Amino acid sequence: MRVLLVNMPWSPIDVPSLALGILRRCATEHRPDITAEVFHANLAYTDWITERGAFGKEDYEYYSLSSYFLGCGDWVFSSALYDDPGWRTAEFTEAMRDTLSEERMRMSHELHRSAPEFVELVAREIVGRAPDVVGFSSTFQQNTAALAAAKYVKRLAPHIVTVMGGANCDAEQGAAVHRNFPFVDYVVRGEGEVAFPRLLSALDRTEEAERAVADSLRAVPGLCWRAADGTSHANAMATAPLPPAAIRSPDYSGYFERLATSAARHWVEPKLVVEGARGCWWGEKHHCTFCGLNGSFMEFRSKSPDRFYEEITELAREHRVLDMYVVDNILDMGYVRTVLPRIVESGYDLRLHIEIKANMRRDQLQALADAGMIYVQPGIESLNSRVLDLMDKGVSGCQNVRMLRDGAETGLSVSWNYLHGFPDERDEDYDPVIAQIPALEHLNPPVDLSARIAIERFSPYFKRPELGYGEGELRPDTHYRFTYDLPERELYDLAYVFEAPDRGIGAATTKRLNHALKAWREAYPGSRLTHADLGDRIVLVSRRRAFGWRTRELTDPVELAVFRLLDQPHSPGALARKAGERLAGTGPDEAAVRALLERWLGWGLVFTDGGQYVQVAPAAVNEDLLRLEFMRRAHAEEEGRDPAALPVS
Repeated sequence: MRVLLVNMPWSPIDVPSLALGILRRCATEHRPDITAEVFHANLAYTDWITERGAFGKEDYEYYSLSSYFLGCGDWVFSSALYDDPGWRTAEFTEAMRDTLSEERMRMSHELHRSAPEFVELVAREIVGRAPDVVGFSSTFQQNTAALAAAKYVKRLAPHIVTVMGGANCDAEQGAAVHRNFPFVDYVVRGEGEVAFPRLLSALDRTEEAERAVADSLRAVPGLCWRAADGTSHANAMATAPLPPAAIRSPDYSGYFERLATSAARHWVEPKLVVEGARGCWWGEKHHCTFCGLNGSFMEFRSKSPDRFYEEITELAREHRVLDMYVVDNILDMGYVRTVLPRIVESGYDLRLHIEIKANMRRDQLQALADAGMIYVQPGIESLNSRVLDLMDKGVSGCQNVRMLRDGAETGLSVSWNYLHGFPDERDEDYDPVIAQIPALEHLNPPVDLSARIAIERFSPYFKRPELGYGEGELRPDTHYRFTYDLPERELYDLAYVFEAPDRGIGAATTKRLNHALKAWREAYPGSRLTHADLGDRIVLVSRRRAFGWRTRELTDPVELAVFRLLDQPHSPGALARKAGERLAGTGPDEAAVRALLERWLGWGLVFTDGGQYVQVAPAAVNEDLLRLEFMRRAHAEEEGRDPAALPVS
């Protein structure tokens, strides 16, 4: 049996597909007579489109990632899905008139008109390879491109079996895909390591009676299939997630060789994708209200430390690539003391990107930095404790600021988003944060301006109306309606993002917040605040636009004790008590501590939220190097170069 796994646009071009790499290994290890290969149609698209006109890395990234919540990438290939180069152009133009620039609108229309031609070429290439089964992965804005390719393959070669899977095919979404697009023979919903090989076995039972084949299909968990009369059937999803031992390592052979021949090789530095765990240990107990990740299974499972370390080093050796994305939704904290020290000892100069929780200790952050994790995403989202409580994040505003400070001190670049629009949030929740942002301009700013939350399938906001969105208030987002020719009830099952009434802060507060965040981003490269603890005194150095002082020294024993305690968030009462203990009973009372904190607030030396305070001055070690890196990456992005391809300073 010949299996061809297809990675359509708009899958990222700087990394191989983890999902298809895993399925390739699963298929070939399942039976020796199965051959499986991956067709990198996303790279084929970059070659094809760049031959037709001006199109670059930033354009691909826009349709791949940046426009996800607008649906521009999926709309581009809807013309191929519906065999109409002019498919709903008027609706798209009207919906995006105030959102897209004139140039982006022009390019979107041009790509939309040409998409059917590209999909026809892809389908002919697929059929020419004579597969028995073609599998399409669909994640983010791959859905219409994958569906269109499946349709064209079926048109050219009806005997070829078409299968879809991926994040866009989980639970109700996969059932909706199968019901509405008859050229997709099968949809694998949920984790595919077991289901996909079992489907291949069922498809190979050509000598058996039709009823026996149907029985085999019914036994595949989560599978969507059709009976002889064309009726769509959706098997029950698996009742338990895969154990970590069953999570396969990917087979990436062929990707790096294909990238080396592609126009995209000039745009990106290739990276590996590695996976240590699935699910979220925090989400098992406290599912963040806006988060739709993990789909059917939130249960946290991680590979053994030995196995994860071996996968990382083996992939690095095999492909001679040291940049890696760790795709885990959250870091297994056990890896900090097991896997990371081994990476340090290995001598591999890895550059790792990973998501972590914002309340990690400084020593844990230092372990990440020592192991080569230079980019972390701690899921900060807000600097106000009340709003964070509405999210069920389990951290405070001061803890998030402490993360930014300690990230600067340990040499980690912290990538984070600011979100707003939560039910029950208030304008006054944002006032103290906005007022204090000038004191934080020496720390990593959010990656962009604040964004109103999207309501995502699988999130508590979607599943639990009592949290703020009642019956009938959610509709499939606008872009599904100008992309697909489906009734609302089918779009509701197909969609991942939903339209909802605005909740939370109004336009005036949003404008003030974004004005402050914009100023933060602009001021960051030239801002500085550090401290040097010399034992008998602490030297502070500041270079921030809102504060006139440049250097100060703390020499009073009370000031020294309080400042050192503010390494962690404290209330004034706790500071007074602990300072008294350190000073053998000669410490300040709470009133004196409050007066000191008010003075330090005026200096921009502390941040306060929810009755707690934390000092915001990193130790004078890494901050200027991080700032140089920020400016260098920003300059590279302006010139259209890939910042990751630059040498590490």
